[in-house]
Amino acid sequence: MREFVVLGTASQVPTRTRNHNGYVLRWDGEGLLFDPGEGTQRQMIQAGVSSSQITRICITHVHGDHCLGLPGVLSRMALDRVAHPIHVHYPASGEDMIRALVAVASPGVDLRLHPHGSAGPVASGLDVRPLLHRLETYGYRVTEPDGRSLLPERLAAAGITGPDVSLLQRDGSMGGVRLEEVSVPRPGQSFAFVMDTAPCAGAEELAEGVDLLVAESTFSDDDGVLAAQYRHLTAGQAGALAATAGAGMLLLTHFSSRYPDVGQLAEQARARSGGIPVVAANDLDRIPFPKRKRWS
Repeated sequence: MREFVVLGTASQVPTRTRNHNGYVLRWDGEGLLFDPGEGTQRQMIQAGVSSSQITRICITHVHGDHCLGLPGVLSRMALDRVAHPIHVHYPASGEDMIRALVAVASPGVDLRLHPHGSAGPVASGLDVRPLLHRLETYGYRVTEPDGRSLLPERLAAAGITGPDVSLLQRDGSMGGVRLEEVSVPRPGQSFAFVMDTAPCAGAEELAEGVDLLVAESTFSDDDGVLAAQYRHLTAGQAGALAATAGAGMLLLTHFSSRYPDVGQLAEQARARSGGIPVVAANDLDRIPFPKRKRWS
């Protein structure tokens, strides 16, 4: 299963209707928890996300609204006796903060800490790029390799059935039949998480061609001066990022409490998205992963 679960959408301070940050990407057998702010443990209960579903925790930076929920989540994992390792990825400059948060969590979790200090892969299929904020910040990208989809009618015509199908996929040929003759290319899917940043090359690299782009939209275009001052994206800039990248869908989040109605932010993003679908996230939304692109 692949879906994106929104736990919280507020920046800096929560509101009556929006919790601090928190997001879960369900990606086949992995569960990636991004930027767990305060209240994430409770929001997971509300959203029906169990602690045992989480395999990785990815933190963009150590401002409180992006990480202060970490001790509660880890304590719940200990209470639930989660047995598998939990990998935590975060900027190396936030080492002291992360270790302090881990120290106040209940013990008993097989925790693996992975600080990073430069662009590149941090796990299989998981890459980071530096963003432009007021302290060291990284965005994340999840990528599935390109593959091939088998065509049942061609397999039948070639007389390949049962276990031989797996052998064909493994070896690339079977009895003189090549994999390419009984399949078509299948483009890999991809996902980008771009939080707390001014426009920058790192955000563009993360977003390039992704099926689902999750991007902060802290400020309205009318408050562009504030956005530049605090190094955040406006809604229009988030829309332009999606358009430039050729993303399949843009999900806006991380809204300032000054906007009780974020509909205006979604409209500003749409005006610059080049026709790419734009959705303003609400707490507890479940976003199905977009359908796989056709090979061009």
